Amino acid sequence: MSLPAAEPPDLAVSVRGLVKRFGRTTAVDGLDLDLPAASVLALLGPNGAGKTTTVEICEGVQRADAGTVRVLGRDPAGAPEALRARIGIMPQGGGAYPGVRAEEMLRVIAACAAHPLDVSWLTEVLGLGSCARIPYKRLSGGQQQRLALACAIVGRPELVFLDEPTAGMDPQGRRLVWELIDALRRDGVAVLLTTHLMEEAEALADQVVIVDRGRVVAQGSPAELTAGGDQQELRFRATPGMDLDDLAAALPNGYRAVETVAGRYLVQGRIDPSVLSVITAWCAGQGALADDVQIARRSLEDVFLDLTGKELRS
Repeated sequence: MSLPAAEPPDLAVSVRGLVKRFGRTTAVDGLDLDLPAASVLALLGPNGAGKTTTVEICEGVQRADAGTVRVLGRDPAGAPEALRARIGIMPQGGGAYPGVRAEEMLRVIAACAAHPLDVSWLTEVLGLGSCARIPYKRLSGGQQQRLALACAIVGRPELVFLDEPTAGMDPQGRRLVWELIDALRRDGVAVLLTTHLMEEAEALADQVVIVDRGRVVAQGSPAELTAGGDQQELRFRATPGMDLDDLAAALPNGYRAVETVAGRYLVQGRIDPSVLSVITAWCAGQGALADDVQIARRSLEDVFLDLTGKELRS
C-alpha cells in the first residue's frame, strides 16, 4: 500500500479547511494553520473556540469531519505508530495515574522511547527531584504540570503539543517552562501550544493564531499583530472633566481622545513629539498639567479582546 506524499520537511504541522462537529455544534469551522519546523506557534482563543479540538485532531486523538491535516508529513488520524514515536503530548489535566510516583511515571514513558533523555537529569532540570517518590495525586498543581511536560519531552520528540503548559504554576515554575520551550526550539523541535496567558504567547511564540468560534480571526507574529499600523496609546492624568472638543480639533484626523475614568485620559494614534506638544498645550490652555504620561503600543491582550469581544465565555 502506497503512503500519501509527505508535506515539505519545513512544515511540522499543516492544516487546511479543518472542520469538526459534535452533533449540531461546529467546534472547528474551516481552520487553516502552518507550524514550521524549529518554531513555536501559540493557538489562542476564548473558552470553546476550538483550540483543544484542533490540537487533539493533530495528535490523532480525534478525527476531522472535513479538511486535511498533516503532522510531520503524515495524516494523524488514528495516531499511527510511526507518528506517535516522533511527537510529544502534554494534555490538559496532566493525564498521569493518581497513585504512581513521579519518577516512576517518567521512567515508564522513557522506556517506550528509542533514545530517551536521562530521566534523573530531566527530573532535576524541572525541579522534581525532591518529589520523585511522591504519588502523582499528592503533587501540587504546578508539580503535576511540570511532570506532564517532562513526559512529553523525555522521548526526544520532533514536535510537541502543549495544552496550557503553565496553568497552575507559580512565577518561578512558569519561567522555568518558558526557558525549556525556548531550548526545545533552539534544538530544532517544533512546539504548538495553547494558552490563555497573553504574556506567555508574546514571550514564546514565533507565530500566533487567534481563533474564535472555530475560525481563524487573526494570525502573524506578536509584533505584527500588535503593530496596528503604528497605532499607539498615550495615557495621562489631569484635571477631571476637561473639554475634549478642542483637543479633538487640534489633533490630526484619525486620532481618538477620551476620558476613560475621571481624570484619566487616553489618546490613540501615532504618538510623536508634535502630537505630544498638542496635548500638553491643550492641558495648559485649560490650566492643567499632564501628569503620569505613558506611551505604549497595543498589547496582544488588547488585540485579542478587540477580535473576540470582552464578554465572559462559559
